[in-house]
Amino acid sequence: MEEKHRRRLLEIAVGDVRFDRPMRLYTSLRVGGVAAALVRAGSLEVLRDVCVYAAAHTIPRIVVGKGSNLLVSDRGFPGVVIRLRGALAEVRWEEEGELNAGGGATNRRILDHCSREGIGGLEFLSGIPGTAGGAVATNAGARGRDTGEVLRRVELLTAEGTVDTLPSGELRFSYRSCSLPEGAVVTRAVFHVRREAPEAVTKRIARNLSERRRKQPLRFPSAGSVFRNPPEEPAWRLVERAGLRGKRIGGAQISPLHANFIVNSGGARAEDILSLMNLARDEVLRLTGIELEPEIRTVGFQNKR
Repeated sequence: MEEKHRRRLLEIAVGDVRFDRPMRLYTSLRVGGVAAALVRAGSLEVLRDVCVYAAAHTIPRIVVGKGSNLLVSDRGFPGVVIRLRGALAEVRWEEEGELNAGGGATNRRILDHCSREGIGGLEFLSGIPGTAGGAVATNAGARGRDTGEVLRRVELLTAEGTVDTLPSGELRFSYRSCSLPEGAVVTRAVFHVRREAPEAVTKRIARNLSERRRKQPLRFPSAGSVFRNPPEEPAWRLVERAGLRGKRIGGAQISPLHANFIVNSGGARAEDILSLMNLARDEVLRLTGIELEPEIRTVGFQNKR
């Protein structure tokens, strides 16, 4: 990144810019090379100014929440990584039946608030790593429910730098995706919820977390489910049928506990993880004719195959 761009970012986000930051510190897989700049945007104004400046100077940028659905190459990222903080990560009771969460609010923070205040309806997010913005963008879900069902509206910063509010019906949710406008950033999400006894909400959250710990390999860094489930059969079963449960490449491993997880068992490189993903896709296609679609977003790879 040119020095003039660094100086301008420092002017926009005073005290909240870091340069040459290793992405392994900001992804749940704990891999990834150096990002040219990392900005902690604590207000809508800072976020807008950074995004507009990056667009005007063709600097690539990505918004990263918990980095839980992200694989960054070992070569790193030459642009700006943005994390939402401060006012963009607040959680509050909006009015009767509505919970307002900043795009950077983590699912854990949201559920802690729900547990403490007695707010039901979002327990299915228990144990899903990520943020409110990421949950909207990927239509995150579990236990037969997903984000699109409970979302009322979103506030977006558009690629042009304007702020729009859209009702959920305009986002056309589908399995693990929604039709957010290209380049838009979710700055706030409003969910349909209900008042309940705090004890009841806490109990459901604890039960869901316990189930997740039993079924998923949470001892090692991972990015959650690697592939979307195709209509024909769950992805984990297809990978298992291909004989790849426990398969290793370098420090990466297809989990012996859940075959739709790739874990960093120690010292993995991003290339190891990508190689395992490609191997699983190739073997499942060869065996079944089904092409697995990645749920993980990949960034910075010259050749993904």
